[in-house]
Amino acid sequence: MTAWRGSAQWDAVVVGSGPNGLTAAATLARAGRRVLVVEAADTVGGGTRSAELFESGVVHDLCSAVHPLGRVSPAFAELGLAEHGLTWATPEVSLAHVVDESRALAVFRDSGATAAGLGADGTAWRRLVETAPDRLAPLVDEVLRPVRLPHRPLLMAGFGARALLPVDVFTRAFRDETTRALFAGVAAHAIMPMSAPASTGPGLLLLAPASVTGWPIAVGGSQAIADALVSCLRAADGVIETGRPIRRFEELPPAAQYYFDTSARDLAAILGDRLAPRARRRYERWRYGPGVCKIDFLLSEPIPWRTDAPTRTATVHVARDYRQIADTEATVARGDHPGRPWLLAGEPTRIDPTRAGATGRHTAWAYCHVPHGSSTDMGPAMIDELERCAPGFRDVILASRVTTAAGLGDYDANYVGGDIASGATSLRQILARPRWPVNPVAPNPYATGVPGVYLCSSATAPGGGVHGMCGYRAARFGLAR
Repeated sequence: MTAWRGSAQWDAVVVGSGPNGLTAAATLARAGRRVLVVEAADTVGGGTRSAELFESGVVHDLCSAVHPLGRVSPAFAELGLAEHGLTWATPEVSLAHVVDESRALAVFRDSGATAAGLGADGTAWRRLVETAPDRLAPLVDEVLRPVRLPHRPLLMAGFGARALLPVDVFTRAFRDETTRALFAGVAAHAIMPMSAPASTGPGLLLLAPASVTGWPIAVGGSQAIADALVSCLRAADGVIETGRPIRRFEELPPAAQYYFDTSARDLAAILGDRLAPRARRRYERWRYGPGVCKIDFLLSEPIPWRTDAPTRTATVHVARDYRQIADTEATVARGDHPGRPWLLAGEPTRIDPTRAGATGRHTAWAYCHVPHGSSTDMGPAMIDELERCAPGFRDVILASRVTTAAGLGDYDANYVGGDIASGATSLRQILARPRWPVNPVAPNPYATGVPGVYLCSSATAPGGGVHGMCGYRAARFGLAR
C-alpha cells in the first residue's frame, strides 16, 4: 500500500464513502476540520453508485434508486447540495401500485387526486396517512433523530400512536383490499412481517412527503447525490482516497477522530480488542434482516403498462392483493423463499430521460425480498410478475442482470447478506440502533466506547435510507466533543 497523502495529522478520518460517510465528512470539513475519506472501492457512493451496465451512455442505479427522504433531509438541505449540482426529478405520481393489467392505484403529489382515486377510502387515507405540508419538516426532523424525548411531544404522540401498530391492524381502517395493499407495499420497504409491532411506522414515514414534496429521483442517476456530497467536501478542502480497503485500525493514519460508515460487524473486526468486550459483543451480535434480489433491465421501449398510473412515475409496486405482500414478508421472515413474490420496481428513464441520452433506450429495475444471504436467482419469477401486469414486457427486454442477496452483500460490504437496511427492522432494533440509549434526553448511539471513534452508517439511528442523517448526527456529536 502506498503512503497516505499529506504529512499533517488529520482532524478526522472517515472510513467509507456511502451517503452517510460523505455527509459526515462534509459536515466536519465545513466546520473547519481537516478531513480524509478512505474508500475501499475504486468509486465513491456506496449505495448511491450508478454505472453503465449494458451500453455506453445508458445509466443504471446499482442499489438505491428513489429518494423520498433525500429530498427532505435536513442534512442535505444544510449542506446545500443543490449548489453542488444535485437536481431532483419529481413525478406527479409518487408511486403506483399495480394489481393486474387493468387495475392500479396511485399516490399523487396532489392530495386531492389521491383521495379521489381511493374512492370510499379517500377520507380515511387523508386522515390517517397524509401529513400536512406545514408538519412535514418538523416530523422528519423528529423521526430522523436518535430515540430520545421529543422536542414536539404532541406531534410525535399522534405519529407514534399509529406508527407502533402492526400493518395488519392499521389497514383495517380501509374498506377496499387494494387500499390495504397500497399502504402495505410502502410499509414493507422495511422488510418486516405485516403482523409485527411498529411495522406501520416505516410506511407512514415514507408516505409523509409523498403528497407534499413527492418521491423524487436524482437527475442523472443516484450517483449524482454522492457527486454533490463530494463537491461539498472538496469545496471545504476535504480529501478522498479510493481503492483503500481497511481491515485493521492500525492501517489508518493518525487522526483526532474516526468515523466508520461500515456495518456493525466490520466495525468490530477493524477495532478488535480496542473495543470493550461488552461493546464488541453488541456489534458482533447485531442482527441482520432479510435480503433483496434485484434485476436490472435495458429496454427497447418503456414497459407496456395497460393502465395510466405506472406510466407517470418512477416507482411501481406490483402485488395482486394485500395477502401477497403479507405472505411474502412472513415467508421471508421464516427464512423461506416466496413462491409468488411481490415486487418493488421502477422506470427512471420515464421521469429522467437524461439517463439514456440519445440512445433511444430505456431502463427499469425490480427487486423482491428473500431470506438473508440467499443466492437464489428470483429473476424469472420477477419477470413473470411484470409480464402478468404488462403483457408484452418480455418482448422489450434487450438485456438483464440479476444480483442475488449474496451478490449484493459482496458488492457493498454494508449490505450484509443483502440486507439493504444494514440491520433487521424490528421494534427492538429501532429503539436500540445499535444499542439502547443510556440517556434518553441526549443519547449518543454513534459512540463506540473507544475515545474519538464513532459508527456513522445506517446501522445507527435513524436507520436505512438515503438521507445522510446517520452521518450528520454522528458528526455533530463529534464536533460537540
